[in-house]
Amino acid sequence: LIPTLHYSDYVLLLIHNAAEEPRVLCIIQDITSAKTVNERLTLNLPASTTLAKLYEDVAHKAGYVNGTFDLAWGNTPDMTPLDHNSEMSLSDSEFEPGGKRNFLQLTDKDGEQPQIASDESGTADSSGLDDSSQERFIGPLPRDGSAGCSGDYSSPSYSYSSILNKSDTGYVGLVNQAMTCYLNSLLQTLFMTPEFRNALYNWEFEESEEDPVTSIPYQLQRLFVLLQTSKKRAIETTDVTRSFGWDSSEAWQQHDIQELCRVMFDALEQKWKQTEQADLINQLYQGKLKDYVRCLECGYESWRIDTYLDIPLVIRPFGSSQAYGSVEEALQAFIQPETLDGPNQYFCERCKKKCDARKGLRFLHFPYLLTLQLKRFDFDYTTMHRIKLNDRMTFPEELDMSPFIDVEDEKSPQTESCTDSGAENEGSCHSDQMSNDFSTDDCVDEGICLDSTSSSERMLKPKNSGNAKPSLLTFELFSVMVHSGSAAGGHYYACIKSFSDGQWYSFNDQHVSKITQDDIRKTYGGSSGSRGYYSSAFASSTNAYMLIYRLKDPSRNAKCLSVEDFPEHIKKLVQKEKESEEQEKRQREIERNTCKIKLFCMHPVKMMMESKLEVHKDKTLREATEMAYKLMELEGVVPLDCCRLVKYDEFHEYLERSYEGEEDTPMGVLLGGVKSSYMFDLLLETRQPDQVFQPYKPGEVMVKVHVVDLKNETIATPVSVRAYLNQTITEFKQLISQATGLPAETMRVVLERCYNDLRLLYVPNKTLKAEGFFRSNKVFVESSGSTDHQVAFTDSLLWKLLDRHGNTIRLLVLLPEQSPGTLANRTLCQKVGGDSDAAFEGSKGNRKSVETILEESTKKLKNLSLQQQHQGSSASDSQKSSDASDFEHIESPTQEADSNSSLCVAADNRELENRIRATAGSSGGASSDPDNHFACEERSDSEVNNDRSTSSVDSDILSSSHSSDTLCNADSGPIQLANGLDSHSITSSRRSKAHEGKKETWDTAEEDSGTDSEYDDNGKSKAEAQYLYFRAEPCSQDDSFGRDTQKCLVVHVDKRITLAAFKQNLEPYVGVTSTQFKVFRVYANNQEFESVRLNETLSSFSDDNKITIRLGRALKKGEYRVKVYQLLVNEPEPCKFLVDTVFAKGMTVRQSKEELLPQLKEQCKLDLSIDRVRLRKKTWKNPGTVFLDYHVYEEDISISSNWEVFLEVLNEPEKMKSMSQLAVLTRRWSPATMKLGPFQEVILESSSVEELKEKLSEISGIPLENLDFAKGRGTFPCDISVLEIHQDLDWNPKVSTLNVWPLYICDDGAVVFYRDSTEEPMELSEEERNELMKKESSRLLKTGHRVSYSPRKEKALKIYLDGGPAKDPGQD
Repeated sequence: LIPTLHYSDYVLLLIHNAAEEPRVLCIIQDITSAKTVNERLTLNLPASTTLAKLYEDVAHKAGYVNGTFDLAWGNTPDMTPLDHNSEMSLSDSEFEPGGKRNFLQLTDKDGEQPQIASDESGTADSSGLDDSSQERFIGPLPRDGSAGCSGDYSSPSYSYSSILNKSDTGYVGLVNQAMTCYLNSLLQTLFMTPEFRNALYNWEFEESEEDPVTSIPYQLQRLFVLLQTSKKRAIETTDVTRSFGWDSSEAWQQHDIQELCRVMFDALEQKWKQTEQADLINQLYQGKLKDYVRCLECGYESWRIDTYLDIPLVIRPFGSSQAYGSVEEALQAFIQPETLDGPNQYFCERCKKKCDARKGLRFLHFPYLLTLQLKRFDFDYTTMHRIKLNDRMTFPEELDMSPFIDVEDEKSPQTESCTDSGAENEGSCHSDQMSNDFSTDDCVDEGICLDSTSSSERMLKPKNSGNAKPSLLTFELFSVMVHSGSAAGGHYYACIKSFSDGQWYSFNDQHVSKITQDDIRKTYGGSSGSRGYYSSAFASSTNAYMLIYRLKDPSRNAKCLSVEDFPEHIKKLVQKEKESEEQEKRQREIERNTCKIKLFCMHPVKMMMESKLEVHKDKTLREATEMAYKLMELEGVVPLDCCRLVKYDEFHEYLERSYEGEEDTPMGVLLGGVKSSYMFDLLLETRQPDQVFQPYKPGEVMVKVHVVDLKNETIATPVSVRAYLNQTITEFKQLISQATGLPAETMRVVLERCYNDLRLLYVPNKTLKAEGFFRSNKVFVESSGSTDHQVAFTDSLLWKLLDRHGNTIRLLVLLPEQSPGTLANRTLCQKVGGDSDAAFEGSKGNRKSVETILEESTKKLKNLSLQQQHQGSSASDSQKSSDASDFEHIESPTQEADSNSSLCVAADNRELENRIRATAGSSGGASSDPDNHFACEERSDSEVNNDRSTSSVDSDILSSSHSSDTLCNADSGPIQLANGLDSHSITSSRRSKAHEGKKETWDTAEEDSGTDSEYDDNGKSKAEAQYLYFRAEPCSQDDSFGRDTQKCLVVHVDKRITLAAFKQNLEPYVGVTSTQFKVFRVYANNQEFESVRLNETLSSFSDDNKITIRLGRALKKGEYRVKVYQLLVNEPEPCKFLVDTVFAKGMTVRQSKEELLPQLKEQCKLDLSIDRVRLRKKTWKNPGTVFLDYHVYEEDISISSNWEVFLEVLNEPEKMKSMSQLAVLTRRWSPATMKLGPFQEVILESSSVEELKEKLSEISGIPLENLDFAKGRGTFPCDISVLEIHQDLDWNPKVSTLNVWPLYICDDGAVVFYRDSTEEPMELSEEERNELMKKESSRLLKTGHRVSYSPRKEKALKIYLDGGPAKDPGQD
């Protein structure tokens, strides 16, 4: 019997199932308008909810019409929207269930804002609220980092203005490119000026005469057309700025809006020459004023007439703490005359004498559009910083200008020359370069400072009331450009009144909203009433900066042209822009439906290729395969029917599945929809025509099978098989047997779970999953049936072979240039036939001997390939010592350096190639056999960095050399070494794998602690015996460095080998002992850094790393590499590199000079006397302590790796004899000639100021009482401009010794300037000063010193009429 399920039970069951179903938490940010950008909608939906249902729920919650908005992921840069009609569940669409937050953004659809659902439709989630509460407006908020007080928007008494959507305001915003809010505010003001907009529409662009891209009027015309007709919320201004000649960097420069207005008007006047609009700017914006001076004695008046485009109004009079309260007060102060009396008296032409006079300005004519600039940016002379004045200044909605006009002067003839009022009256007060624009696309409208308004404030109403006759000079306010922020930076937006309906709007970049007259009053500035009228420190930083009024004249006041009234050329432009917008919309729709996914392909010729496949979601798999086929350039290489697309995981190199029988399935279905990113990739798989594609099923794992041949000790390339995780090891062996043909009964399978983690799979019934198999796996199989399987796995030959395989890396080694002239001078010392004195005569005999030696050494390399690995750790010390005893070391007396008596090789490049090929052909293993060493010692070239390698040969050779304190040097003869040098050293390097990319090398041969325990008597690591795998072969053309392949080796080496052993194995290929060459690692940017730490392994190297070998002697223990620079105190570049050399611990300064001078003579052609040179400390470019001849390195002088030292050539024998002396560099300043003399060194016996002045008086002839001195600033040579030195240096400090503040002269090398105090500075004309300034600027820039009188940092605001700035090669 089947029990009956009642309806109530059914409901309970559904509820129970729903409770068990995981839920998805969605947090949605509505970024479609300023009022919603800070709101969050939260939905907690079942994971089975479809995307289509998600859109319905969001529409209901947000109160929008479904289908008029998009949803996109909020935490990814790609804003690809989710599919509106998809039936995919949230869990299948990458939503994360289980309480994790999924962030989405609600965005415009096709550039249009969402439609608000009507109340009748019932879609709005009103919940019984009234209309006022339905507005989800939360008010404008301050931006992060805004200079405005957070309290500006926090008062609970505010009645927020309603901010409407674009469709309700009817106006379009402008996108802020980065910091172009000032430009957006001015453009919106011009657009909302009917007379300007109409005149711009009436101008017709002639494409035949000018490039539309560089035509400023045409781009403005296009912008205005879009602002009037576009359906977008906001449009870009990039085309306009491009016509200005600006590049993208200009978008990050904020400028003063009044400055932009001036510059733009100038550019338009230039562009409109000889057109109907030629005088448009002057007709609309230009006024006239009289600048006069009137004598108070005779009444004579001198005057001139100036024109102006704006009137600059002072906020606070100079020196006053009180600001003007209103625009009317400021206008009255603007025309208030000043009295010229006392020393400022005016010379009257009529009285012919200086008289008291009155100077002032009178307005003669006001423009139709009156622009007032409130000068809020000022300079504080107390703090010496620019400041912004946030004081309160009221302005009326209607401004009567009749009290400020001079009626008599209006009628007088205007015959004087006119100049720009801005120049005469300092009309423009440019702000500093704004360092920050707080406006971003995601921020809300900066809004208006919503301070409470006291009842005593003046109402915005016409000045005339009652029956008074209206003035003929009444102007109505229609634009307020607001600045929010400080003098250092801020944000501009505009409050503009529409002349069509009288409504005020806030144009804040892309956000346009309605505002009221109360909001306009809040831009007056100042603080709230409770804080005092002039409390500027607490004032709001959001206040009016520019005001534009229009004359109330019905005969002239115009309305903006409607679309129907557009001129014909504008109608064509509208149609053109509409088509362009439609095309853009179609392109966006295509983009929205395009799947973009990574595509890989194993190209038969080009190997693995990577690209991005962009395919429409409705395209079929067959069409997508054809697109991928062309994208990967397989045409003519592989037939199309031999290719297919498969699902691929590139990270794990895993083929997830193939798509058999789904060739006609749309890609959108196969890929799971259009997404911003996919969790998988696609692989374009290829096959040979006679092969068949293998099906890949979901759930399978990929296994790469490497077959191991124990007999030949080889590991084959992998064969791919697919297995299931629930397969047993026995079943898995059968699968491998089918793929490889090996018998499963004797098969050993080894899994490499991670790097070098080898696991033998020996439990037959264990599953692959239990053994640790994952998506992609690597196994090694061997089925020889030998006795090797009877020993423990870790002791078996299989393990050793795999261990070697896992640790072997492939390195590309570039051998050194070896010309016959170079190798002929090199000594190769070795035992030949047991006779240490045997010599080969002639170069031919030498070459034959070397080839014989190489053959012998490569045979040893081959024979030793795996011997020690077979023997394991059984290689005893006695074996090593017997190897070493086969070798007899030869002393190398100096006289044997002759080429006829030494064992030298002069091999050219062809012979080097033969050597490489001969060695590669016979090598199969590694060698540390001492027979391979060619021991000798030689000084390295100065250009090449040094290294040091150790071996048993080195130890004996060095000890024999030290017996006579010489080194075998074929180039420059015997070189004395300092006593006490240890013959055996280990080079240490501070470079670790984590610091591979850093430009630091440690070249000193310091001995590490623990060295003795790590190395045996032969200088060879005790643990090194098992890590000797080394095989070299000549480079192919593809492997080479892009150079001659004859000099390139491909080396396969166990990366656990030490650098010392690696160098020893390279000896046969380089042709010299490991002590005679250095190893340099080449990084991606072709920078080379020397590897010097011999007891470190090659574990930091990886496959295909490049190595350069250079010839040269290595460092020994206690030796340091030193760079020698010449100090040239009176040259423009005082620091000149000479040579690289080596100093040793225990060596005296004189000994180092004796070694250095022959090197300088040979390499730098400097023939110097040892008594006429000195060495001194070098700290960057500063000369320091003078080293005396008897000083000993490490004892008296601290020396370190990469040390640098100055060599100074003296004009006379060294005067510095004691450490108590002080060497000071002095320089005379001559004010009368405005010149600096050359440097002269003064040697002081003490730190007395008196002694310094006496010495300066002695060398200059300046009397002691007239001598001034000052310490130079900065780094040597302490350059300073001759225009500044007289005042800027601290002359004659009141101290008696040099080693106290403010001098602190405690070491050699300080710079001291001195002068004659009675010498007067040269009188310079302005022209001479400017010329000298240019010369000094050029001189100081060349020496790298900063010029303190450099121009302002901010970039000047310019509009380029020729389409771009001219490149001045001399300009920085």
